[in-house]
Amino acid sequence: MRHVLAIDQGTTGSTCLVIRDDGQVVGRGYREITQYYPQPGWVEHDADEIFTHTRDAARDAIAQSGVVPNTIGITNQRETVVLWDRSTGQPVGRAVVWQDRRTAPRCAELASSATDIAQRTGLVLDPYFSATKIEWILRDPAVATRAAMGDLVLGTIDSWLIWRLTGGAVHATDPTNASRTMLYDIDGGQWSNHLCELFGVPTSMLPGVRRSSGDFGVSTKEHFGTAIPITGVAGDQQAALYGQGCWLPGEGKNTYGTGAFLLFNAGTTRPSGGGGLLTTIACDALGNPVFALEAAVFIAGAAVQWLRDGLQILEQAADSEALARSVESTDGVYFVPALVGLGAPHWAPDARGTIVGLTRGTGRAHLVRAALEAMAYSTADVVATVRDQGVVLDRLRVDGGATANNWLMQFQSDVLGVSVERPDMIETTALGAAGLAGIAGGVWRSSNEFLASRSFVRFTPTRSPAKVAADYAGWLRAVRATLAWAADTP
Repeated sequence: MRHVLAIDQGTTGSTCLVIRDDGQVVGRGYREITQYYPQPGWVEHDADEIFTHTRDAARDAIAQSGVVPNTIGITNQRETVVLWDRSTGQPVGRAVVWQDRRTAPRCAELASSATDIAQRTGLVLDPYFSATKIEWILRDPAVATRAAMGDLVLGTIDSWLIWRLTGGAVHATDPTNASRTMLYDIDGGQWSNHLCELFGVPTSMLPGVRRSSGDFGVSTKEHFGTAIPITGVAGDQQAALYGQGCWLPGEGKNTYGTGAFLLFNAGTTRPSGGGGLLTTIACDALGNPVFALEAAVFIAGAAVQWLRDGLQILEQAADSEALARSVESTDGVYFVPALVGLGAPHWAPDARGTIVGLTRGTGRAHLVRAALEAMAYSTADVVATVRDQGVVLDRLRVDGGATANNWLMQFQSDVLGVSVERPDMIETTALGAAGLAGIAGGVWRSSNEFLASRSFVRFTPTRSPAKVAADYAGWLRAVRATLAWAADTP
């Protein structure tokens, strides 16, 4: 039997799976990643730690499986960017994470370029994306000088892992990750010289862009005891779309992780976008680039993590389901978790987390339930925008860690008024990376063979539409309050 090592490097940790050709997970490893918050709105990671923890998680998975994988697939947190020395591989400071908002003032300064940027990249002008983060790092004169001399290279986390795994032999990315940098022309399928000039990024620093399912070099023997080819790479949300089998136009999924990300395959013709939606690059069944519509909600599962780590009202995230079930409602409490600003459909970087409706009777169960409800309501917001684009939604496929919460999945079905389908393997991001790598690496003969063993659990609406509408109206009111607070700046 043949096996794939799927590396899923996420915002809060690295999960590595060894997946057999019958779809079974035979080895698993996980290591958490340290979060750094040097200033309000700033989020950083240690790039060296990302690599060592990812490598160690992969070693754990391989050891548990007792096999040597035939190939490696990589999926990663997107937009997070690292600069490093071309010769030594030493990072230039910490990685600036996709959640980081330090460049919000710069984005405001660039408002006159927003339409041009959107036309070239499909993205809205927001600190979420990599370009202004790179520009910010390059404002250090010493760093800028090294970059101009060709001593530095840059990349999103996939490029960093590929570089380290191949011993610096390969500096590459794929179209799904390139399309999230705000430096990539999605119509031309190449780096934009115009945008690189706008953001002051030397093109010599950029990785080569390779097809998502194909050759990304070979991991050297020192890491896993033998050389293993890397044959699949995709950003986490596009990998999840692939892992759900959404290879045809109109098929879509929602991933509930640190944030929540709704993607719909739009095929080979670029969609109009608008309404707070992004146009990005995804993969067809063979790993070729296609367009996709995306709505990005910045905070989903991270709200529960904040309740656990910040407020310490949860011992572990899994306790949230029992607490939500312990009360009949939130008693009018709404939590808008704009802890790093609001993404789609509002794109309000200055928004901050808001809890409304508190009374003397409010307890921790109400807050926890409000955090879970916020995931479902935020998804409903972006689904409404997708429907406005003419997409007919009769079901929603879901994945990500929060989908293990049956209460949340039922609530989501009720709010949307459609069935919610959860696969037997909710780690679809890693599965997508495995599929892209395994098809190129000979583990599976076709995409259909790759997904042959999948099954789904279905949740269908049970609540009164009138009750759902009334509760959702309260959520919209809470969002308006959050936006009003952000607008009323001194």
